Amino acid sequence: MKIHEYQAKAILARYGVPVPKSKVAFSVEEAEAAAKELGGVTVVKAQIHAGGRGKGGGVKVAKTFEEASIAIHRILGMQLVTHQTGPEGTKVHRLLIEEGLPIAKELYLGITLDRVQGKNVFMASSEGGMDIEEVAVHTPEKILKEIIEPGLGLLPFQARKLAFGIGIPAASVNEAVKAMIALTKAYDDIDASLAEINPFILLTDGHVMALDAKITIDDNALFRHKEFESLRDLNEEDPLEVEASKFGLNYIKLDGNIACMVNGAGLAMATMDIIKYTGGEPANFLDVGGGANEEQIKNAFRILLSDTAVNAVLINIFGGILRCDILARGVVNAARDLGIQVPIVIRMEGTNVEEGKKIILESGFNFAIADGMKDAAEKIVRAAQ
Repeated sequence: MKIHEYQAKAILARYGVPVPKSKVAFSVEEAEAAAKELGGVTVVKAQIHAGGRGKGGGVKVAKTFEEASIAIHRILGMQLVTHQTGPEGTKVHRLLIEEGLPIAKELYLGITLDRVQGKNVFMASSEGGMDIEEVAVHTPEKILKEIIEPGLGLLPFQARKLAFGIGIPAASVNEAVKAMIALTKAYDDIDASLAEINPFILLTDGHVMALDAKITIDDNALFRHKEFESLRDLNEEDPLEVEASKFGLNYIKLDGNIACMVNGAGLAMATMDIIKYTGGEPANFLDVGGGANEEQIKNAFRILLSDTAVNAVLINIFGGILRCDILARGVVNAARDLGIQVPIVIRMEGTNVEEGKKIILESGFNFAIADGMKDAAEKIVRAAQ
């Protein structure tokens, strides 16, 4: 689950990471009141779940209240397009009004899981204020890393090594070390999968501060953090993905026209791969899970067909906990109740597969049964064309 900058900063502040004075606003009136209260130089920031806001016109520095008011009116409600939103952009529903600060240096701090090491890794760079992906491509030597041993957190000597390594002056190192350790503690406590401060700034007076913050919380751990439910912004999520989550379905919308219904994440990935290999374009990732029932299958169909780009459906099921006969009954009932018109190709193997095929063949619907994944991909690509 992604959260907004102002929410991430509120969490980090509780752990002792220094952050600027700021206020979130949901209306022009609230934003202007916040700008007046902060006074002086203020920064008006669009709050969306995407990077590159400044380049898209979603971040403006205002030296006077009049400039702040102009920026507020311009940004709130705009369709902000960045390299991460896609060409359709994202509508700005809220703003962060923040104090302006005298910046001496912009740096980068971040934590994520290193899947090769099987451990979290703390990254720091002297190249703050730009996409870390760009730094990784063009100047990878400027990204310093320290592995975080489970149960230990980032140790002080590791933090000092990083701080000196990215050019923080000796007088500011202790403060930077405290911020790094606090960031690590927050990351661990809230079960985050990503925590970034970009830029992490050195001020002209020697203090350090998180000028921006990005946190992604592991969805699988949200049951442990009921307090974070209110942080979810449904305006920033795809409506079909939101709907799917209500029924325990793992759904991600893609840009193709062949809908996929699969049980198991690995099989779902393989299904999308073979569709692409055969010349088609998958419209989604959908893992109904091993224990799906008829009602979930029906809801999965409804969500798949809500995507107007879909003109064919491939069902690829390996029957284990989800028996093939249960799947078949769910598919037939969904087709009957929803009036499905698009072609459907079904490939199933596993528990009760013969009974499942019999249900499909006797349903009266024009379903195509495939013999293996290659056959299923070829049939569904032809049907989609």
